[in-house]
Amino acid sequence: MQSLLASGWLWLAVGYLLGSIPFGLLLTRAAGLGDLRSIGSGNIGTTNVLRTGSKKLAAATLLLDVGKGAAAVLLARCLSPADAAPLAGIGAFLGHLYPVWLRFAGGKGVATMLGIAAAYFWPAGLVFALVWIGAALASRISSVGGMSAAVAAPVAALLLGRTDAALLLGGMALLVLWKHRANIARLRAGTEPRMGSGKKDAEPTHD
Repeated sequence: MQSLLASGWLWLAVGYLLGSIPFGLLLTRAAGLGDLRSIGSGNIGTTNVLRTGSKKLAAATLLLDVGKGAAAVLLARCLSPADAAPLAGIGAFLGHLYPVWLRFAGGKGVATMLGIAAAYFWPAGLVFALVWIGAALASRISSVGGMSAAVAAPVAALLLGRTDAALLLGGMALLVLWKHRANIARLRAGTEPRMGSGKKDAEPTHD
């Protein structure tokens, strides 16, 4: 049993299964709001859940997406005799971005990365949350908040002397930026909508 719990592949798989739970999709279906993928941008994250008109479901989606990232890291840290927390975190992040149940069409990873950062190295998680909120409020552009936070977390970890956390979160930040490539193109073109603009065609970032 000890050898099984020490297996990196096991924790990568456990993390992936946790991360791939599409909470936004499940919550909106349970509430009788239909298939979230047919609403707004079709994304499974918090912002698109908000487009259904339910702030409570959107908040629940955000918390659960954060929670599944944190849960993967904490379970590995508590149960694995080896240092499998990074692998569990990677699995959870990839599971959210590329869930097999949804033909690998998942979210953009911001909320799940926050959970992973908070559980793996809490100061980086705190910086992530503060930058996310601050940048979003200052710019009034949701994608700016999410991307800024993703980049700030590994930088904070590096400055605080945690190279391991910086490498883990740095790789995730690159994937967050890749998933936001359409948002980046709109930012460069000056067409990225601001929060509260009422535009429905923007891709969500809180996922």
